[in-house]
Amino acid sequence: MKTLEAQVPELLLREVQELARHQNTTVDQIVSVALASQVSAWRTRESIASRAGRVDWDKVDQILARVPDVPPVPGDEL
Repeated sequence: MKTLEAQVPELLLREVQELARHQNTTVDQIVSVALASQVSAWRTRESIASRAGRVDWDKVDQILARVPDVPPVPGDEL
């Protein structure tokens, strides 16, 4: 493990400390989990944006055109 030093607002630090006490864990663990979650979200967004840029929308329209126009199964209505 490596040590990371970061400046955070006092209010945020108090919130994290309270959460750590409530979860019976350490501030380090809360920060590590939150950081991992945020990095994962950013990578996921980048991946989705990259894949969306490669979509052949004409092909999507062709596929969707094959879906029958019928009412939904009872219970599946919006």
